[in-house]
Amino acid sequence: MGELSGWSGKDVVRALERLGYVVLRQRGSHVRMRHVDAARHKSVTIPLHRELKIGLLRQIISDAGISVKDFLQQS
Repeated sequence: MGELSGWSGKDVVRALERLGYVVLRQRGSHVRMRHVDAARHKSVTIPLHRELKIGLLRQIISDAGISVKDFLQQS
C-alpha cells in the first residue's frame, strides 16, 4: 500500500498539531482544527476513525493547505 494508508484520525490530529494546527472543538467522533495563522489556512474536520481512507486523508491534507510531503514528514 501507499504512504498514506493506515492513518487513524488520532494520528492525523497529532501530525496537524505539529504543523501549527490547534483543536477548536470535538463533537462526537469528529475534531475541528484551525491553524494559528487562520488567514492562510482553512479549518479542517477530522473524523476519529481507526483508519481513514486514502481519498479522505488526501482531501484533509489539501484542505489544510499543505503538501503530502510536508504532512508525511510530521509523522
